[in-house]
Amino acid sequence: MKKVFLFVFSILSIDQFLKIYIKTHFELEGGVSLLPFFRIFFVENPGMAYGINFGSGSYGKILLSTFRFILVIFIFLFLYVNLKKGSSKYLTIPTSLVFSGAMGNLLDSALYGLLFNTGTIYNQELKKWIPYHGISKINFNFFQKQSMGGYASLMEGCVVDMLSFPIINTYFPHWIPFFGGYNFQFFSPIFNFSDVMIFIGVFSLLVFRHKIKNVKIL
Repeated sequence: MKKVFLFVFSILSIDQFLKIYIKTHFELEGGVSLLPFFRIFFVENPGMAYGINFGSGSYGKILLSTFRFILVIFIFLFLYVNLKKGSSKYLTIPTSLVFSGAMGNLLDSALYGLLFNTGTIYNQELKKWIPYHGISKINFNFFQKQSMGGYASLMEGCVVDMLSFPIINTYFPHWIPFFGGYNFQFFSPIFNFSDVMIFIGVFSLLVFRHKIKNVKIL
């Protein structure tokens, strides 16, 4: 069991190091191309994957963070019970990946509003999320248990995304019927290390589902 939670801690450490580094070294929507099909492109996501939100504004953000918290607790209990039971590694290792990823994104949405001095915030009058300019700095008052200096309250932070794989990024000339004059990009979603861990975990569970036996829910 200790090895599994050390594994989880290692993934969380990598995830948070990457996010904090990006947040404190890149401007919003800034980045760098590492390969023709891979770039670092910093965005902040107030919702879930593909921009899915739980309602609008700050209330929706708090609801989403609360949902993430409940989900993390459930996954943790599921993982703990099956580790104690000695369930197959085909179950516990992928579940550890999913738990690590979910926990990583929860930390962003729960604490980043307090941890950083600037971030994407919701404007109630304009009814939309407003980006910021410049590079964020860590709010060291956070470590003194003071809420002043952060860009948002507890559970209102935005998730940091930075991994972009524009495998195809081209422009269709105007003379092409129907599609002319448009830019086409595949793959367009921008995600983070936590999202990768969740995807690998869920995919592994599906691939090895026939080798998983005697699963204990809670």
